[in-house]
Amino acid sequence: MLLWVFFLVVLTLSSGSHCSPPSLSLRMRRYTDAIFTNSYRKVLGQLSARKLLQDIMSRQQGEKNQEQEARVRLGRQVESLWADQKKMALESILVALLQKHSRNSQG
Repeated sequence: MLLWVFFLVVLTLSSGSHCSPPSLSLRMRRYTDAIFTNSYRKVLGQLSARKLLQDIMSRQQGEKNQEQEARVRLGRQVESLWADQKKMALESILVALLQKHSRNSQG
C-alpha cells in the first residue's frame, strides 16, 4: 500500500510539472503584446474615424462650394436680365422722346 501511495504522489508531481504556469518572462511578454495590440487597435480606430470625419467635412465643403457657385451664377444671370431690361427701357424712352421731339419740330 505504501508503494501505491508513493506511486500516486510521484505521478501527481510529474503531471503537475507539465501543467505548471508559464514563466514570469513569458507572461510579461504576453502582457506587453496584449497592451501593444490593444493600443494599436485603438490608434487604427482613431485614424479611421478621423479619415471618415475628414471625408464627410470635405463632402460638405464641396456641397457648400457648389451651392455658392450656383448662387453666384444665378446672381450674374439676374444682373444680366436687369441690365437687359434697363437697356430696353432706356431705348423705349429714347425712342418715345425722339418721336415726341420730331412731332414738335414738324408741327
